[in-house]
Amino acid sequence: MPDSLPIVVVEDDTPLREAITDTLELAGYRVIAAADAKQALGWLDKNTSGLVLTDVQMPGMDGHALLRTLKIKYPAIPVLLMTAYGQIDRAVQAMREGAADYLAKPFEPERLLASVARYYRPAEESSQIGIIAEDPTTQALLELAKRVAQTGTTVLLTGESGVGKEVFASYIHNHSQRKNGPFVAVNCAAIPENLLESVLFGHEKGAFTGAASAQPGKFEQANNGTVLLDEVAELPTNLQAKLLRVLQEREVERVGGRVPVSLDIRVIAATNKDLISSVHEGNFREDLFYRLNVFPIEIPPLRKRKADIAPLSKHLLKRFEHVVGRHGFSITDVALSELTHYDWPGNIRELCNVIQRAMVLAPGFEIGPSHLMLPQPLHATAPQITPHQKEGGLKDIERETILDTLKRMGGSRSRTAEALNMSDRTLRHKLKQYREAGFLNEENLL
Repeated sequence: MPDSLPIVVVEDDTPLREAITDTLELAGYRVIAAADAKQALGWLDKNTSGLVLTDVQMPGMDGHALLRTLKIKYPAIPVLLMTAYGQIDRAVQAMREGAADYLAKPFEPERLLASVARYYRPAEESSQIGIIAEDPTTQALLELAKRVAQTGTTVLLTGESGVGKEVFASYIHNHSQRKNGPFVAVNCAAIPENLLESVLFGHEKGAFTGAASAQPGKFEQANNGTVLLDEVAELPTNLQAKLLRVLQEREVERVGGRVPVSLDIRVIAATNKDLISSVHEGNFREDLFYRLNVFPIEIPPLRKRKADIAPLSKHLLKRFEHVVGRHGFSITDVALSELTHYDWPGNIRELCNVIQRAMVLAPGFEIGPSHLMLPQPLHATAPQITPHQKEGGLKDIERETILDTLKRMGGSRSRTAEALNMSDRTLRHKLKQYREAGFLNEENLL
């Protein structure tokens, strides 16, 4: 990935730093290695990064202090912490401070690569898929988004899960006068409710048990930029009132604080729910709804913008090369036709999964229809077979798929589970069945 943003690895242990660097570089990432926080910050003052991976226990500024500094100076950069002291309270504190994830040493290379692949943000990643818009419907939406981007208007993005609401939000930010400021995305449904208030609004030292220092919230981190409140319908009622005040007064009061902090931000909200129905059901404040619904943009599902599917698929082949560890994939016209005619209930998120799975299953570098494993439509004409035959056939296909993937992953169970989007527990259970039935040799497992 020669044009991608580098990963900054901060680790004072030289052998471990070199091992992590080698693992990431072999997976196709560019890496900047730093022996301490000061060296990392010196580099970041002049450059940008797709992710910072830092140790916690370091001389001088430790990983938690570095995290707090990064969240203030570069809030859009994801930060992964790694430590040999992986206690729950430290992990919770790291979440409050904005860590993307927490890796407890020692960890396997597969675990490291899985976390990096999940949180790494390539250069202009958030706008790449948005720019790939060949369907007239998407092109019209981008033109509308570009027009509203020039204003400071609050935008409400609606649409099914997986249609690309965060992509459109980032597109609006990148085409606004705030494009040089931070873009901070918050998934209101992904943060535990007991942490959400301090994550959004920040907290003062001593505001609650574990609040060892004052921390700015997401709104403060987005100052002079844009904040995206994704899944805003999941916001608890008590926090809806506090959000309303932020929108009205353009100031935020930290948990445990008494002095409001002025804000200069643009707010974009997103939801896959019908907020009007939520208002009628008493689950969402009506006054907050009207504050958010200044400029609504409804993003249609992928099945209603078919012309985007083929170019998106080809783009995703490039995007996932470093994940599967192979390069130079192509896709046949027949496979593209199947992708185009599928209804995509999971939208772009489902398309990402299908393409990545096909790249794992393909024996060569050409993706054909058999590698897509798309669900058959209910109206499709199927051959008449007995229930016993059907069950056996499906189990055979499943077994062959899992064992073939296991072989391609070099016997690594963790990488196989990730590639198949399957839990480790389910995979272990199935491998145990295959071993007992004589289909699997334990020697090949890692």
